[in-house]
Amino acid sequence: MVKQKAKQYVFSGPGGTLYIDPNDTVARKFAMLIEGRCMGLGPTKAAQKYGYSKQWFFKVWHDYQKGGIETLAKRKTGPRKNFVRTPTIINQIIRHRFLDPDASVAVIAQKLNQSGYRVSKRSVERTITEYGLQKKTPFKPIGENDSAD
Repeated sequence: MVKQKAKQYVFSGPGGTLYIDPNDTVARKFAMLIEGRCMGLGPTKAAQKYGYSKQWFFKVWHDYQKGGIETLAKRKTGPRKNFVRTPTIINQIIRHRFLDPDASVAVIAQKLNQSGYRVSKRSVERTITEYGLQKKTPFKPIGENDSAD
């Protein structure tokens, strides 16, 4: 028997009670599958009970069928690796920065593109910032004026 108690899901049976934390997405998805597929609640009602859509229920069910409970965990979306700023390109950006510290980001990007490395100005900026290679501005104490006496 499953009860919903003040934003907490509870499975009760002859052997005891199991509480499911509403913030535990893996447990919520798994409980939704159990109720929808095994306890007769059905996909639509089980999904609604746990705050999901019917389509999401079937996506979760499909994922679970393919890979088990590990597939119910949230995973980072998007690219898994950096396609543009490869170690070679990062090394080239750093090399160009040390060879000519006064070169602008646009100049470094242009030199790399002329050398056959496809890189944007923004990627060069990110690398320079990431490695702390920004140009330093000279320190001027407060009150010092720029006029020559």
